[in-house]
Amino acid sequence: MPNPLVRPLDLADDATAGAVHRIGRAAYAVEAGLIGFDGIPALHESLDEMRARPLRWLGAVSADGVLAGFLAWAEEPDGVVGVDRLCVDPAWFRRGIASLLLRHVLAELFPDRRVEVTTGAGNAPAVTLYERLASSAARTSRPSRGCAWRRSAGRRGFRAVPRR
Repeated sequence: MPNPLVRPLDLADDATAGAVHRIGRAAYAVEAGLIGFDGIPALHESLDEMRARPLRWLGAVSADGVLAGFLAWAEEPDGVVGVDRLCVDPAWFRRGIASLLLRHVLAELFPDRRVEVTTGAGNAPAVTLYERLASSAARTSRPSRGCAWRRSAGRRGFRAVPRR
C-alpha cells in the first residue's frame, strides 16, 4: 500500500472535522490506556471545542481519501511551533503515519524553527518516535498525580516538552 499524502485539512468541512474528531478520540483513548491517565484534555473535548482551537491542521490521506492521521500546531509569538496534537487512527498504527507527518513539519514547513511536542512518558511508541528525531537526553516531569510527561531537546530545534 503506498504511503498516504500529507495535505492541509479544513475543519470547516463537516466530514473532515468529524473524521479528525473521531480519530483524535480513538488515538487519545489508546494513549490514556498506555499512560494510565484519562485526563488528556483533547480526549474529552467536543467537536465544536476542537474546531474553535486556533490551530493549523495537516492530514495524512490515503489514495482513496481516507484520513489516516493528523497533526495540528500553533505558532507562538516567540516563533516556537507548538505541536498541539499528533494522532493516528488506530487502524493505521505501525505504518509510519506519525513519522510522515512529523518529518513533513520538521523538514518542509519549519526546517529552521524550534518545534515542541508533548506526550505521556508511558506512551512508548510516541517517546520512541520523538527520541529518534531528537538528539539530546530526555527527562520526565510529573505535572499531576498519576501522570508523567516526556521532555527532550533535539536537533533542528525539535524538542518534546511536557503537555500543558
